[in-house]
Amino acid sequence: MRRAVLLPAAGASSRMRGRDKLMEDVGGLPCLRHMALAARASADHVIVTLPTADHPRAKALMDLEVEVVTVADHSSGMSASLRLGAEAAKAAAADALMILPADMPALAPYLAGIWQAYQGLRAGQILRATTSQGQAGHPVIFPSDLFSDFQSLTGDTGAAPIVQHSASLVQSYPLPRAVARHDLNTPEDWNAWRQNGLAEE
Repeated sequence: MRRAVLLPAAGASSRMRGRDKLMEDVGGLPCLRHMALAARASADHVIVTLPTADHPRAKALMDLEVEVVTVADHSSGMSASLRLGAEAAKAAAADALMILPADMPALAPYLAGIWQAYQGLRAGQILRATTSQGQAGHPVIFPSDLFSDFQSLTGDTGAAPIVQHSASLVQSYPLPRAVARHDLNTPEDWNAWRQNGLAEE
């Protein structure tokens, strides 16, 4: 099975009050590089979307074996990254695509286990990580026969419409505590994450 990971990184970090959440320090590395390295260790192909080719985030990806895709209409929402990411995964002949939020560094240690669980599913199924209490979260892995569905996505709702439309195909994979929903969007989120030692999750 050829595995692909998409790191959508074309957003504006609008809630960070001038800071870029994807350039925040995680273990001595920019968050985006930390996540790209984790993705690369777990998969055959890694796709990273950026607002522009010369965006400062591109420096965090220097020398990494990842495919950078620029998103001209990034201001239209997450869907633009997902559409282009699915196209790139199809072009790379991937059998499955993991959508991995780039602002969720606590997910990094679990990627190999998530892929292993996906391999145990029936063909055509979707694997969605959840909290320990069963709340839907990230990441989500989609089979290649759903890649074309990404082209109908609009706005900033992510891939939720595909998951909802294919609800009978979804299998859950519980992660510890609230790891599957722990995105870091504000300076307060980052401060709390560091103070609480959640980087070790």
